[in-house]
Amino acid sequence: MREYLLCLFAAAAVTYLITPAARRFALRIGAVAEVRDRDVHSVPTPRLGGLAIAAGLFAAFLFASQLPLMQSVYDRETGTATALLAAMGVLLLVGVIDDRWGLDAPTKAVGQVVAAAILAYGGISLSWLPIGGVFVLDPLTSVLLTVFIVVATINAINFVDGLDGLAAGISAIAAAGFFAYSYVLSVVNGFDRATLPTLTSAALVGACVGFLPHNFFRARIFMGDTGSMLIGMTLATSTITLVGRVDPNALEGTTFIPALLPLLLPFAVLAVPLLDLVMTIARRTWAGRSPFHPDKGHLHHRILEMGHSQTRAVLLLYGWALTLAGTTVAMAFVPVIYALAFGSLMLVGLVLAARAPDQNKDTVAMGRAGARAEGSQPHEESNGQHGNDQQI
Repeated sequence: MREYLLCLFAAAAVTYLITPAARRFALRIGAVAEVRDRDVHSVPTPRLGGLAIAAGLFAAFLFASQLPLMQSVYDRETGTATALLAAMGVLLLVGVIDDRWGLDAPTKAVGQVVAAAILAYGGISLSWLPIGGVFVLDPLTSVLLTVFIVVATINAINFVDGLDGLAAGISAIAAAGFFAYSYVLSVVNGFDRATLPTLTSAALVGACVGFLPHNFFRARIFMGDTGSMLIGMTLATSTITLVGRVDPNALEGTTFIPALLPLLLPFAVLAVPLLDLVMTIARRTWAGRSPFHPDKGHLHHRILEMGHSQTRAVLLLYGWALTLAGTTVAMAFVPVIYALAFGSLMLVGLVLAARAPDQNKDTVAMGRAGARAEGSQPHEESNGQHGNDQQI
């Protein structure tokens, strides 16, 4: 645990310290989110916070390579670690170009698919699924499913990136959920192959936590597509390397649900962004519009319209993410009945909090005005606050 925490702290410290430099660089090259009628933010704000997040991740991986215990990860996972770094490089290039000059959705989709293909070629792919024991995938299905998961996760994080601190906080919660479960597998149960997702998750938690002080309301910098795509791919990597490599039949102990937990975990820890992604596509398609057609139906828009401030809306969504992820991960540590009881109590509290509007009228008014203004174009097309004009 100590080595993982050291890597987490290294990522957090580097991200926190590099973010001001990334902000200055964004201002220098003009990568700034100007204020438009459809945006929530009220002053021009630089993008490219993803560069600081990338620096934190790279620092954590470099630091881990110097730790005796972690060297075994690189000895066994040289190809996959190289593939992950190469895919990160591709998305950083695409993200920086998009945050500065803007790219259309098809072009960004190509970049995302290329990054996902690099991961699959480097060995980060689903070779089987824990369905009915072990369901082995043929090579083509494995690659296609891997690419789909990576692209879907990237866009899920981008869709939820609509308020200050929202995407970074939810991503930190999701990564923490993966870390907790993969740590149990890799350390407590001795599954060496789970070490890469454990390290990746720990690094991502640190990078997101280090970025949040600069990005929480009122944000001084946005992560932009550079950050949202990078975070989405890193979360997808944790999902693939954990779920697709661990044989559920090998799990022992009364506190595990071998047949279900490996499948439930990714959906639980990413429930909020995935739900928003599915609802957005379904809503627009049902209305006969393109999935990229703007509207104001995102989860954070709806919470703002209920009378909550931006800060409270973000905290409520944090609560939902933490409840769903925490309840599922808790099943790996405690009897299921206790985990479900905890989750039920948390849900009741969140429902009551959501039904009680924020009493700070000024921030509520700002939140409602932002939600109405963004109605002409939602976050992922404009990247409302944090990115550019379109996202696949």
